[in-house]
Amino acid sequence: MATRVLTGMTGRARARRLADGSARESAARAGLTARGVIYLLVGLLALQIAFGGGGGREADRSGALEELAAKPFGSVLLWALGIGLVGMALWRLSEALFGTIGADGRKAKKRLPAAARCVFYGFVAYSVLAFAASPSHGSGGSSDQQSRDVTARVMEVTAGRWLVGAAGVGIVIAGVVIAVQAARRSFRKKLKTGELAPWSRKLVDITGVAGGVARGAVFATAGAFAVRAAVDYDADRAKGLDDTLRSFADTPLGPWLLALVAAGLVLFGVFSFALARWRRV
Repeated sequence: MATRVLTGMTGRARARRLADGSARESAARAGLTARGVIYLLVGLLALQIAFGGGGGREADRSGALEELAAKPFGSVLLWALGIGLVGMALWRLSEALFGTIGADGRKAKKRLPAAARCVFYGFVAYSVLAFAASPSHGSGGSSDQQSRDVTARVMEVTAGRWLVGAAGVGIVIAGVVIAVQAARRSFRKKLKTGELAPWSRKLVDITGVAGGVARGAVFATAGAFAVRAAVDYDADRAKGLDDTLRSFADTPLGPWLLALVAAGLVLFGVFSFALARWRRV
């Protein structure tokens, strides 16, 4: 009798773990897909800007949402995108609470970044859902204006200038780490390699490396502008995603560098779709 009771309890516990794992995996894959949509749209908008188009929209999250809203069934797509990003935030929350995959997944060096990602994607999900609920009110302003406003508010507090500079240095370092890890193909460690055919392995490698390097370059450049804002004590020096991308066109390579980075962001969007299919969660 006791054995049957114990077996029943064990079976229910196993079923509960499987259900929890399934919910976590569904949230992760929905979130990665939603992230891919945003990067894909931002990259396409940046490509249009590089070649003289763009329709006046900005190459950032607000521009991507406006682009999506203009499509057939745009409202439905926006709600689906927002819900997917909620899934991403919940997945990162589960990693912060219970650890990530890998031998050192329960260590603080893995769980703290997961907590930061949870907060970030929670904010992004909120902004997308708010836009879906009321597209006429916009998505909270452009990333450029938001960056300037936040920088100005931080600079008003004690040691605010140093805080902005430290944040900028942190973003630069994060961008370099993202690019280096992409170039080293570190993402392979998190893939279901046994399910990858030769063509899919090549797809993941190309999109992961090119997309990750481009994403890292954008992060590092945005961080450098924040550092410059702190050094000059001028909040207007800070740049959001749109102005950061446009700054690549001001280099000696002109719009071709912007086009290259934009193409990389498109590839990162595709890479996110690949992760939604083959990443271990």
